[in-house]
Amino acid sequence: MNPLFDRPTVFRRRLRIALLPLLLVASAAAFASAPPPVTNLQAAQQAIANAERVDAASLAPVELGDARAKLSAAEKAVAEKEMVAGAQFADQARADAELAAARAGATKATTVNAEIKRSTATLVEEMQRKTGDSK
Repeated sequence: MNPLFDRPTVFRRRLRIALLPLLLVASAAAFASAPPPVTNLQAAQQAIANAERVDAASLAPVELGDARAKLSAAEKAVAEKEMVAGAQFADQARADAELAAARAGATKATTVNAEIKRSTATLVEEMQRKTGDSK
């Protein structure tokens, strides 16, 4: 018989000693900080600047405000060495800024569409008056 298995307490002790370095390495890797999310922060800042250029501050203020708040939270998380949370907040800020820009564009398009419809209706009325047709 194998003397290693004859004494269970010795086996357990040897197993613990053998696994201890492995657990220490694994826990050190788990607590190692990720690199700062510089590209995520820059993308969020650029998306916010783009949203401001398309007048999202007046056309989609809630979404743009959310983007700014999340960018601020991202910067705070990075300052506190919470890189993963900082990256997530930065990504959310970028998404909110892109949403604000899209909503601003949609609002502008809706306004232009309504104006074109009014102009078309006016033209149709004038044409009907000149020709004497009525629908």
